[in-house]
Amino acid sequence: MRRTALGAAAGLLALLIFLVVAHPRRVQAQDAPGPAMQQAPEPSASMAMMSAQTPAAPRITAYTLPPDRDQKARALSKVRLRLLIVNLVYGIVVLLLVLWWKWAPKFRDMAEGASSGRFVQLLIFAPLITLALDILSLPTGIYENWIERQYGLSVQGWGSWFWDWAKGELISVIGAIIILAILYWVIRKSPNRWWFYFWLAAVPLTVLLIFIQPLVIDPMFHKFEPLQQKDPALTAALERMVQHAGQDIPPERMFWMGAGEKTTELNAYVTGFGSSKRIVVWDTTIAKMNTPQIVFVAGHEMGHYVLNHIAKGLAFLELFLLITFYISYRLIGWLLSRWGESWGIRSLDDWASYPALLLLLSLIVTVAGPILNTFSRHIEHQADQYGLEVTHGLTPDSGEVAAQSFNILGDVDLSDPDPSPLRIILFYNHPAIPDRIQYSLHYDPWSKGESPEFVK
Repeated sequence: MRRTALGAAAGLLALLIFLVVAHPRRVQAQDAPGPAMQQAPEPSASMAMMSAQTPAAPRITAYTLPPDRDQKARALSKVRLRLLIVNLVYGIVVLLLVLWWKWAPKFRDMAEGASSGRFVQLLIFAPLITLALDILSLPTGIYENWIERQYGLSVQGWGSWFWDWAKGELISVIGAIIILAILYWVIRKSPNRWWFYFWLAAVPLTVLLIFIQPLVIDPMFHKFEPLQQKDPALTAALERMVQHAGQDIPPERMFWMGAGEKTTELNAYVTGFGSSKRIVVWDTTIAKMNTPQIVFVAGHEMGHYVLNHIAKGLAFLELFLLITFYISYRLIGWLLSRWGESWGIRSLDDWASYPALLLLLSLIVTVAGPILNTFSRHIEHQADQYGLEVTHGLTPDSGEVAAQSFNILGDVDLSDPDPSPLRIILFYNHPAIPDRIQYSLHYDPWSKGESPEFVK
């Protein structure tokens, strides 16, 4: 379930809970250091086995959709752009309305009237403000799911959708209680350095969240079963790729996920770290892709681990959080001195200042969006390259297989066949599907006698 600009800002303040919890990295458009790479297994054995299991697929020269799908993808692209802009604007409007209506001061007064203890006040205020903001944000979420149902991307019934929303709210409330407890404690203890101490607390909490996501949170929304029971041949192929990558993910940590009851979209990903690290393949992906194509998708995801994108992404995120919290610290005093009294906010350490902080964060996230997306596109491109390299020698004609994978992903997800460069820069957190297909078809250092960059 996607979030509005309000949700993005709240997620940022809550260590990007919604981004980490609800959206594992996907290979389509929208850690420990890796050990030394091993040599690819002898091509004759693994490639012959893969070929025997895989029907021939049409060759790809460019991102191509059937005429009706092409028209549908272009129409949906316009709808998605409009929805993105509406989400950004609507999220800010919701925060302004909550501030104007003085909902936060009303919730604060209810909390303070119930108890003089700060912890009891927190247990009352945090759920009320979180649910109020998210309920006001429901219209765009409902509209987005309606659009996805209209275009055949979602098959989830409304009862199931609202049940997922309710479970997401439970996670949001728990996260808000933890985050607001830390935030307002450091604000009261250090009015001039709260932004730094809050940032220090964000680091271990982010790591903990990534660790527990596949163990606790993901199973709340989807059914998981051992992949070896569902598809032994795919499990064996993924195990060979994992060994080639020099990683340690045994078959016991490869899982089938039942996504088909909610979506037609495809995904396969690697999530968690340490003992929680695992490979997850959606049932929709198994239905639409053959084994070599799924192995490439998983190889892309493996690249995020081997290339230390988890650590680099966390470092980038923490740096961004540090800068964001500092900018918020510099601006919140001015904001409250100008409008705080009319909004019913007594001071920064008042619970009621929370929506004002979210407003600042929402604006910062919106302005910084192109920077965040540029970083994301860079590491996704590197993961594409790694996927090509790690499957070379494991998969016959691995570049063609990768192009087929991207074409299937684009077809199923109705990805824009011709996005403008400006739109890519502003809004895409993955390279565009047409560009990824062309790169897959033309990346071939082996034929030139050159050594690949990542998998030696």
